[in-house]
Amino acid sequence: MEEEEIEEIRRRKLLEYQAKLQEQQRQVELRRQYEVQKRRAIQQILTPEARSRLANIRTAKPEFAEQLEIQLIQLAQSGRLDSKITDSQLKEILNRLQARKREFKIRRV
Repeated sequence: MEEEEIEEIRRRKLLEYQAKLQEQQRQVELRRQYEVQKRRAIQQILTPEARSRLANIRTAKPEFAEQLEIQLIQLAQSGRLDSKITDSQLKEILNRLQARKREFKIRRV
């Protein structure tokens, strides 16, 4: 009887592990699909030069680039963009975003 109980426990653990693995695979696939959709949207929103600048930003500051991409996609979805954003327009947007940041200076006395 003990062997049957042990086998039942093993079988349940295996099923739990398989379910967890399937959920992880589903999450990975959803993330991949999201990234593909985001990439397509950015390709429609930005000119090649602006996409190149965004790729450089992503290399240096990935979180900032992610937020910028989301904001640009939201602008496009809301219909507030008339045409593709050029490199100079992207520079202007970046300058505005940097102007919003506050600078903190620490002075030692």
